[in-house]
Amino acid sequence: MKVASKSGSQSFGSQESNNGRFGDIVLQPDTTKYKLHAVIGKGSFENVTVHLAQHIPSGQKIAIKCIDIENSPVEFNIFQDEVILCRQMCHENIAKYLCTFVNNNELWSVMPLLGYGSARDVLHAYFKTGLPETAIAYILRDVLNALEYLHHRGIIHRSVRASHILIGGNGSVCLSGLRKVYHMFHHGRKWNQVHNYPEACSADLQWLSPEILEQNLSGYDTKSDIYSLGITSWELANGYPPFEDMPVTQMLLEKVNGTKPMLLDCTTISDLTGEEHAQHNAELENGGIDIVALAKARKFSSHFHSLIDRCLEKNPKCRPSAEGLLSDPMFKHLKKRSSEALPNLLQPLTPINLANLANVSDDKAVDSVINSMEQMDVTEEWSF
Repeated sequence: MKVASKSGSQSFGSQESNNGRFGDIVLQPDTTKYKLHAVIGKGSFENVTVHLAQHIPSGQKIAIKCIDIENSPVEFNIFQDEVILCRQMCHENIAKYLCTFVNNNELWSVMPLLGYGSARDVLHAYFKTGLPETAIAYILRDVLNALEYLHHRGIIHRSVRASHILIGGNGSVCLSGLRKVYHMFHHGRKWNQVHNYPEACSADLQWLSPEILEQNLSGYDTKSDIYSLGITSWELANGYPPFEDMPVTQMLLEKVNGTKPMLLDCTTISDLTGEEHAQHNAELENGGIDIVALAKARKFSSHFHSLIDRCLEKNPKCRPSAEGLLSDPMFKHLKKRSSEALPNLLQPLTPINLANLANVSDDKAVDSVINSMEQMDVTEEWSF
């Protein structure tokens, strides 16, 4: 447990403008108002940790992301731009910063507690061979709602991946990772294509589109996010992203040549090449999962296969838009909100949520509750 001193706290802007609201609770940019409990996740870099925390005046359980600014490989203004953008966004499927301020050498961002962590956490904790297709459909629908909102405002996300999809204990889904967004509006004019290459993007290469990686004169637009969504869909279905064990240069070549990863099920497993079968056998010898047996035992819908195939088109003009995908047949059968369906679909995972922490107040008890949730691997990345 950590309680910071008030000295050294500095908010972005005025005190009034930096007060956040969580329901009827006012969250102040003052470290003495918060207790940090157990670490429930880590960010993209070692200098980022996510804590279960408590707002002392109200007793409300929240999450606080702490960034060690002095040891960050990213310039401070990048984090500052992310905070400003998050405060401008108003959409239920985009991650919210309720309150942000600087405490000595750390940037603290107060957020709602999202009990399942990221979709990547969920995969690693229990669904190592992929999520059920219905769960994927609910998650993708909410991510598409977030992307449609961003794209309508000329914003390219540039980092759509499972670790940037956060799932609340009630089944709500929101997209995070806004640190790498790029605005297509400049000086009041919207550019049709942009040519800015994302900084510190080595961790995103598997998800980035061919047109971003090529860095040519054609540039890229919001359709690059649709390619990343296709890769993320594959990741959610199979438990890991494509190109994972491939050398970077080979992966880049495969993408530029238009190679499309296929969902692994009984309809596609026969299409594996001899080289891919050899790689599979090597993985089995090292204690890996029997992918061939797994694929032969399951079948994804033709709508899901089609969605991924269209998202991974080499030519961005041939990819659908986020708005167009929202009317895709894959989502036609979804009659509920994600918050009504996902908790059942993600069983037997138990989220860290307000219900199982409601009567917990002291530090040791909070840590005990978290440690008892053995299904959740809290050392996994919980990216923002």
